[in-house]
Amino acid sequence: MKLPGLQKESVLERNMNMKEIRNPGLAKQGMEKLLWARRNMPLLSALKEEMSAEKPFKGVRIALSVHLEAKTANLCTVLAAGGAEMFVTGSNPLSTQDDVAAALAEQGINVFAWYNANEQEYDRHIRIVIEAAPNIIIDDGGDLVNMIHNHYPELIKNVIGGCEETTTGIIRLVSMAKAGKLKFPMIAVNNARCKYLFDNRYGTGQSVFDGINRTTNLIIAGKNVIVAGYGWCGKGVAMRAKGLGAHVVVTEIDPVKAMEAVMDGFSVLTMDEAAKIGDLFITVTGCKDVITQKDFEVMKDGAVLCNAGHFNVEIDVETLERIATEKQQQRANIMGYRLQNGRWIHLLAEGRLVNLAAGDGHPVEIMDMSFAIQALSAIYLVKNMDKGLENRVIAVPEQIDNEVANRKLGFWGLRIDSLTPEQQRYIGSYNL
Repeated sequence: MKLPGLQKESVLERNMNMKEIRNPGLAKQGMEKLLWARRNMPLLSALKEEMSAEKPFKGVRIALSVHLEAKTANLCTVLAAGGAEMFVTGSNPLSTQDDVAAALAEQGINVFAWYNANEQEYDRHIRIVIEAAPNIIIDDGGDLVNMIHNHYPELIKNVIGGCEETTTGIIRLVSMAKAGKLKFPMIAVNNARCKYLFDNRYGTGQSVFDGINRTTNLIIAGKNVIVAGYGWCGKGVAMRAKGLGAHVVVTEIDPVKAMEAVMDGFSVLTMDEAAKIGDLFITVTGCKDVITQKDFEVMKDGAVLCNAGHFNVEIDVETLERIATEKQQQRANIMGYRLQNGRWIHLLAEGRLVNLAAGDGHPVEIMDMSFAIQALSAIYLVKNMDKGLENRVIAVPEQIDNEVANRKLGFWGLRIDSLTPEQQRYIGSYNL
């Protein structure tokens, strides 16, 4: 197995600092966060011990763009313990935690990210990470993959493959693959059962309301909560809102998902109808222009809007800025917009991912599973780099999903049944 060689003029040759962070003095504070995450991520801890001995990533450069907080930092240290040279940046300007970035940099990880980066700074950090000529890309939303395809095609020959964390990122990858533009295999981590059943559903459900409650300090019970989108993330958000005592309304474009929402006990309306009655709006679709000017204009005075989709395009913030007659910072991460009708609309976290831009993201134990899948999928790419993996979006191998689940059950002290040889023969003959 021979890894592609490093390109000339890479960041390694012209940037000796190897970090671009806000404040190195925050490293101790960030390390406390990282250690807390590590104590509650037994899957990654076990993988770190194994990978430290086996060094599956020896000689491998990994570029990673994921929300840069403590759980992600733990993944980075695990991959580094496995021999990888890490080049790390964030995947959202408001989710990067400067103390965590400082802690990673102090441990020798190449980090290029800081909180509230402007568009030019965010773009530069993505470029620096790609200019390291990575062999593996771990992405959250597709920014690294899009950057290397669109701006650094000469570096694609270094890449053996990558992993994508989110629904939004996979949508972008599938589109590229259909157009014949995807130039290396990408594993759809988001589509693993141990990812979407737990991370998307329970992780999003809890972390979205952690962010909302921390930011607004308002009660959820008794309010009309509008959940736009009933995929796995939307299901988690709706379920949590119901548990908090809200009257939940779902908006959908998929008739089957709409039926599912009805049978799960929720009301289903169009956004035109829901906009008139909602107290709290949460978009979870992965699409753009879900809430637009016609919706703003009929909303209640004091309506609160937030987004739990990857990109800040689901709420038409640009139009909201344009039509507002007054704009006022209400409190941290809450911007108020007064419309011509005199009503106020409150937008959380600039319309960015509310659970990360206004909170700490998914619970630690949830990300333990998701990041274990990331690590094992990256190992799979290295082990199979000479076996002709196709340049397409590929599923997480079933054995990885099952390994993560079995390990997790083991940490919980639980055991499950297994098929007897006779049962295996019966099922096998039935499938034939």
